[in-house]
Amino acid sequence: MINQPFSPQIPNIAWKRAIGLGWDNPYKVRLASNLDDGPWHGSPLGGFGAGCIGRSSRGDFNLWQIDGGEHIFQNFPACQFSVFEETERSKQAYALCTESPTDGTLSAWKWYPTSGVSSQQSAVSDNLTEEQTNTGNYYALYPRSWFVYENVFQANLICEQFSPIWAGNYQESSYPIAIFEWTAHNPTDKPITISIMLTWQNMVGWFTNAIKKPQVTVRDDGSPVYEYQPRIGDSTGNFNQWVENEFRRGCVLDRGRPDIYDVKEGEGQWAIATLANPAIEVFYHSRWNPVGDGADVWQSFAADGSLPDRENEKPCAEGEQIAAAIAVRFTIRPGKTRKIPFILAWDLPITEFAAGIEYYRRYTDFFGRNGKNAWSMVRTALKHYEVWRERIEVWQQPILDRQDLPTWFKMALFNELYDLTSGGTLWTAASENDPIGQFGVLECIDYRWYESLDVRLYGSFPVIMLWPKLDKAVLEAYARAISTSDDTPRIIGYNNASAIRKAADATPHDLGAPNEHPWEKTNYTSYQDCNLWKDLSCDFVLQVYRYFVFTDKTDIEFLQDCWSSIVQTLAYLKEFDRDGDGIPENSGAPDQTFDDWRLRGVSAYCGGLWLAALEGAIAIGQILRERGLGMTMTGGTPVPQEEIQEEIQEAIDTYKGWLAKARSIYQEKLWNGQYYKLDSESGSDVVMADQLCGQFYARLLGLPDIVPNECALLALKTVYNSCFLKFQDGKLGAANGLKLDGSPEKPDATHPLEVWTGINFGLAAFLVQMGMKDEAFQLTEAVVSQIYENGLQFRTPEAITSVGTFRASYYLRAMAIWGIYHVLTT
Repeated sequence: MINQPFSPQIPNIAWKRAIGLGWDNPYKVRLASNLDDGPWHGSPLGGFGAGCIGRSSRGDFNLWQIDGGEHIFQNFPACQFSVFEETERSKQAYALCTESPTDGTLSAWKWYPTSGVSSQQSAVSDNLTEEQTNTGNYYALYPRSWFVYENVFQANLICEQFSPIWAGNYQESSYPIAIFEWTAHNPTDKPITISIMLTWQNMVGWFTNAIKKPQVTVRDDGSPVYEYQPRIGDSTGNFNQWVENEFRRGCVLDRGRPDIYDVKEGEGQWAIATLANPAIEVFYHSRWNPVGDGADVWQSFAADGSLPDRENEKPCAEGEQIAAAIAVRFTIRPGKTRKIPFILAWDLPITEFAAGIEYYRRYTDFFGRNGKNAWSMVRTALKHYEVWRERIEVWQQPILDRQDLPTWFKMALFNELYDLTSGGTLWTAASENDPIGQFGVLECIDYRWYESLDVRLYGSFPVIMLWPKLDKAVLEAYARAISTSDDTPRIIGYNNASAIRKAADATPHDLGAPNEHPWEKTNYTSYQDCNLWKDLSCDFVLQVYRYFVFTDKTDIEFLQDCWSSIVQTLAYLKEFDRDGDGIPENSGAPDQTFDDWRLRGVSAYCGGLWLAALEGAIAIGQILRERGLGMTMTGGTPVPQEEIQEEIQEAIDTYKGWLAKARSIYQEKLWNGQYYKLDSESGSDVVMADQLCGQFYARLLGLPDIVPNECALLALKTVYNSCFLKFQDGKLGAANGLKLDGSPEKPDATHPLEVWTGINFGLAAFLVQMGMKDEAFQLTEAVVSQIYENGLQFRTPEAITSVGTFRASYYLRAMAIWGIYHVLTT
């Protein structure tokens, strides 16, 4: 007798791939100097700003963004789950990765196969036949993922893994904790003994830059890049401690240091743990050699699922490596199911940027700052992990239940949030000035600077929608930075010209890089002179007003705090209106988010954002006039309300004057009857996909249209036909800029011929906004298919091309898919 098959509770929309199944022709990086980790990526583990770990669909732990802002892609084979199974007729044990180490280590281990044998009922008889099949599937719906193991073991085995991340949560979402809950089900009529082993290498001290004054160079694509050399393998003084605490069992992986000692970056603890009860046996080996043949744990584990219960706290000698192992063995009766939790926690409380610039991570607000709290995290996780999962389900279920949303869209909607974990994310401890801490996500790994304002115009939609306090923290940092200046000269990568780093009152492009001092030293990028950009000031105003609108229009104090920065930066940008027509002109050099695309004169993209920003500034000013809370001078001396009101009204009147003039100029110079021209002076006839971003934002925020509705609709249809349907038969997405017939204006152009994932999602949101929902989903599905069918999952790039290449993986802007959901919902 065979019991009924076990049905795992995995959402049917989750991304799915056979365990160990490779890609025949995955996308390859466009520029050899840029990052290309290859396609083996899965949903990351770890809280925001806590450092993250990635595990791919072949089972290896291969992504290590443990040091804030830094990226290591490498498999450490000793960090792994293994399973032993004993039935009435056989024994078998496998390490659960389909790729064995290439360096000869752990040669005693047996690695999980990519093909197995499945018993099938014959259609013409009662006989069972056997056929070769895959050995299970990997599923992902961030922040949860699952391995379902099939056709190898007699038992049904599932490993669910997640970290406690859900919308509106500002505590657990910061925890450096990964939960692995194993479900074992016996579908046979005989008992089955299972043992699950978790092994982990002691990595304390590894994840910090050994180069304390890294040299900054300019890469061949014109972008600045700095040296980074982690201390991988430097385990001198590391030791492992076996811990039995009530019903908890595990190992703390530590490093020797004096009790009175200020912990440094990379220092602290790791821990692996599980629960004990009378129905299971827990075994351990606290010190084994992860760079040997692995027999010191595998011999006993493969024999009967046990470990030798060796406790050894001897510190590592120079050049030595150590790892810990725990195993849980149990027997399942026929038809029964058992669940076994494992916890992985890491307490590395410090992130260091430039030498001596140190911040505590957000999770230290809840667990302490001495780097000795990994076991405290274990206790918390074992107590609360089931509740955490329920909260994730409660957050996600209303969206999963929506029948009007395609399954592929719901899958991508959640999985694109991966970048909040593995985007080099920073989240600092709270302070008096930053009550929620400071926050930042890299533009991408190749462009390693934080919260690029032009990119987050689209890419920050999930932050404002799901964690609005973090969006506010980013915008407050920008508001503080606008008035600052930095006259340090540097060479611009695009043209080798010299320019200062930051002009006073210019809105910075970014909030700095991990090798300097994020939030304090802004404008890290030097590919272009961002002081000349024509979109950044507008991006700031629109995002400030967006925060206010999206948070129920209640945070007047936030608008008040940003008002002086708005006034300063709009005045700065207006200085580029050389002809006095009310609209700042593009200079001919790439001076906006498409920073390899030359615009000249009044442009559709920047000009539209300018109009929308003026409308936003007028709206903010009117709110402060009507509902303002009062202001004080920097020194604390109160300013009379009458004076405040007069200054605000003066600014409003100025903006209204600029807007009245600019709106007619924009229409007159750019509308050609079918679409808005790229700009007024280049003579280009290209159709720009994102030409009406300003109109989209105006409508998004309930502001007046910047162009006539009928013109916007016709332009949008032109974009859809020329840039999407006529480009690669509508299978790739919309290219940034093509001629009416879908051909390139310049066949050797870069940005115009690329499909930018985030721009496409923003364009799709605009399509929904204008009543073209079917077209929006057709466009979005084309892009999502390219990402999730061609090895780009969980590393979504900025750009893909028609020849199967990509640029700038782990890109912030792709989270713009949440803008589609917002428009669909509101």
